Formats: sequence, structure tokens, C-alpha cells
Amino acid sequence: MTKRFQYKLITGGLLFVMIYVALAAAMSLMDHHYQIRIDQRLLPISSTYWLGTDQFGRDTFAMVIGGCFASLSVAAMAVIIGAGIGIPLGLIASAEENVLSRSILSLNDLIFAFPALVIAILLHNILGSGILTAGLAIGLFNIPVFARTIYGASRPLWTKDFVKAARLAGRSTITIAVIHILPLVSSVALAQIALQMGLGILAEAGLSYVGLGVVPPMPSWGRMLNEAQTLIVIAPRLAIIPGLAIAASAFLFTWIGDKLAENADPRRREA
Repeated sequence: MTKRFQYKLITGGLLFVMIYVALAAAMSLMDHHYQIRIDQRLLPISSTYWLGTDQFGRDTFAMVIGGCFASLSVAAMAVIIGAGIGIPLGLIASAEENVLSRSILSLNDLIFAFPALVIAILLHNILGSGILTAGLAIGLFNIPVFARTIYGASRPLWTKDFVKAARLAGRSTITIAVIHILPLVSSVALAQIALQMGLGILAEAGLSYVGLGVVPPMPSWGRMLNEAQTLIVIAPRLAIIPGLAIAASAFLFTWIGDKLAENADPRRREA
């Protein structure tokens, strides 16, 4: 990675943290807006309620802000789980073609073979609904994604001369993987992180839509869609607003991931 790219990456990371902290602060200030007030139900957009109120009298704008916090929390947790376990597994599997490598790749295929919804239901029955359950369910399926991505990116590097020189110098496989291989595939890992954040937001919305995600009173874009489906004719904004929020967030992270992937692959950058 170039210094210019590293600067942009650090700036983007700090911006994400600042936005996340701001959302957390906004949620604490808007907590009273999540309360059910039937006398305020289905109010139109106004200076008091910027996006109106829903069928329970809750401030739709506050619900969207809270849903953003929930989606980012679940997606970030899932990425941390997936990258934290998948990247080391990918590096280990790429080092040598042996029993351990084949076992890791076979385990990845096994995880992919399980239906994601079945795993989510199983975790829901064990742990109950919530951010933790949704993050674990999505993060479990992020592990093989990161492992396969890092395996494919790092496998050709183990035949390079600098790796042979490091082995002759007596460095262990783990040391070579951390010091020499990981920095060279970090751009690929970062691109995958951004892509999985976008997919994590979509997955969280899907789980919350079917009742396996974030639990009330914490808002969720997916649950907002579920609650709005019976009011699509008389109050279409209740479905349109969270739908646009989900689509815009997923598109943003996908776009960032695509740009990071271009930086990691010179052939794509030239094209």
C-alpha cells in the first residue's frame, strides 16, 4: 500500500468511528422518541417530526438513526468475527499444501453447505434474539469468505524469493506469514471487509425482518419494513424510508470495497 492510500484508509477509519460514536450519542438523546404514543400515530412530515411518525406514534427519523446504529453494530461485529478468524486460517492454509491446509479448506466448504437461516434459528434458540446473536450468525459465514479470499491472495506469495530467504534465515512459518505475507494481502483483506460490511447490513435487515435480529425497543431497519408492510397503501413512506436506508448503506460499502479492490489489483486500476 502506498503512503497516500494508507492516509486515506486511516482517515476513512477515523471517520467511521466518529460516525458510529455520533450515532450512539444520538440514540441516547432520542431514546424518548422510541416510546409508543398512539395519539401521535401516522403524523405527516413536519418541522417537529422530520420523517413523520409510524403506526405506533414513534418518530420515524429517530427510528432510522437507531436502525443505522443497530445495522452498523451487527455488521461490524460480524466482520470482526469473520476477519479475526478467517484471515489467520487463510494464511495458515496457504503456507503449505498438507493435511492441515486441506482440513481448513474442507471446513470452509462445510460451513458454506449449511443454510444460513438454519444457523440463525439455532443461535436464536440458544442465545435469544439481539445484536450478539445476529452478529454471531452473520460472522460465522464471514469466516470462510475471508479464509478463501486470503488463501487465494497469499498462496502464490509463498513461492517468492523473499519467502525462501526468510526460511533460510530461520524464520518460522507464522513469523513469515505475519511479517511478510500479511502486509502484501492487506489491501485485499480491507476490500473484503468493506464488501462484507455492506452484506452484513443486508443480512441484519433480513434477520430482523423475520424476527431473528435486533429486539425492541432498539430500532431496526428490517423490523421497520416488516411493520410497514400492512400500511404500504396508506403510509408508503414507512416502507420506502428504511428500504432506501438499507439500499444506500449497502451500496456505499460495496462501492468502497470495489475501490479498495481496484487499488489492490493493478489490472483493474488500469482498466
